[in-house]
Amino acid sequence: MKPKILYLMAALLLAGCAKETPVKTTHFLNPSPPIQSETSLMHPGPYGDVIHQAANTYGVDETLVKAIIQVESGYNPTVVSKSNAIGLMQLKASTAGRDAYRMKGRYGQPSAHELKDPAMNIDLGTAYLSILQQQLAGISNPETRRFATTVAYVNGAGALLRTFAKDKTYAIAKINQMSPQEFYQHVQQKHPAPQAPRYLWKVNSAYLAMR
Repeated sequence: MKPKILYLMAALLLAGCAKETPVKTTHFLNPSPPIQSETSLMHPGPYGDVIHQAANTYGVDETLVKAIIQVESGYNPTVVSKSNAIGLMQLKASTAGRDAYRMKGRYGQPSAHELKDPAMNIDLGTAYLSILQQQLAGISNPETRRFATTVAYVNGAGALLRTFAKDKTYAIAKINQMSPQEFYQHVQQKHPAPQAPRYLWKVNSAYLAMR
């Protein structure tokens, strides 16, 4: 092949490469830069069967359980926070743990040893999510209800509903007049607990990455 033809072919190839630009995607729900490691968000964890069974037992979105585990503990069952939240789903024995115990017909509260057991922690954490779902059952849009359940997991359903109205029925009625996007932005701007907006963003980012 003649040198002139080779030169022209090379020039065309380079020109084609120069036109290619990376495709940038964004999501309307991200108020800040995405979490650094997308791979870590998609961590399947070694507890898939346990999560699946608990989610089916309590009627909870399986992906939401996985997303909460990813954000709360990074799939490390031995994590204990400064506030003594324990295990995969970072449960406090005297609050969420006690509520889940009562739902299952048991008295008292789980021990630290129980909460460090992955199967027990996932079972109790998912049971607690189902309690929150019942408290927020009047929210009609499934995506909005997932957002609300996520915020309630970290700060309680009552604290969330009071950002709309003192009366629960009226608060839920106001929520039902919103789109999921509007509800999300309300949490970002109006929730009094500083960790709630960030937590919702982190769990939702993990959730979307896993789907």
